[in-house]
Amino acid sequence: MRQLSTPLIWLTLVLAWEGAVRALAVPAWLLPAPSAIGAMGWEWRAELLANTLVTLRETVLGFALALGLSVPLAVLVAFSRLAQRVVYPILLGLQSVPKVALAPLVTLWFGIGEWPKIVIVALVCFFPILVNIIAGFDAVPRAMLDLMHAMRASPAATFRRLRLPMALPYLFTGCKVAITFAVIGAVIAEFVAAQDGLGYLILMASAQSQTPLAFASILMLTLMSILLFRLIEMAERRLVDWKP
Repeated sequence: MRQLSTPLIWLTLVLAWEGAVRALAVPAWLLPAPSAIGAMGWEWRAELLANTLVTLRETVLGFALALGLSVPLAVLVAFSRLAQRVVYPILLGLQSVPKVALAPLVTLWFGIGEWPKIVIVALVCFFPILVNIIAGFDAVPRAMLDLMHAMRASPAATFRRLRLPMALPYLFTGCKVAITFAVIGAVIAEFVAAQDGLGYLILMASAQSQTPLAFASILMLTLMSILLFRLIEMAERRLVDWKP
């Protein structure tokens, strides 16, 4: 029996959804059919595109901020016992705080604008990247470190030629986890206080019982998350070309 392709499976699921909604006469405000979602998405295409770009900008900037903060902190924690005892427990405690609870406070501190969303996204992305980079630094085989020491390589050369390349796959693993969380963080922040973005559009559509529009917004979020994930995968294949 031939294996079904992924597009065929998705098409089957969509057709089953369409048929079930029509056969059971489910109200559109409760569960719209895919055809209704597509029609609403086309009708609101300009607004969907504009709000998607807003959420995409918040997601990318927040992710970049988290990446810029987590890499140097990971180096500090991985190679400083004092930082391991002092800084790492603090970071772990901050990670334990639900980001949904922090969102109203961040909005209060930074005001209603783009910065609160960027900060929430950075908080969501920060810890997965940090933990994976530290794991990458710790994953260097002892025999390779002994070889670098026997060759009288300096600590800087050992870091540049051995530890950093070994940590790159772990870094990209953390980035792939974080980028999916980044989209969630942006939507959470837009739920709290926003005047644009896909999260705001979902709230507005739900309040007005425009369920097809809410589903269309969710579909845009899903496509955006997949696109960002694939871009990181492409960067990983290009930069970590030695990995089997």
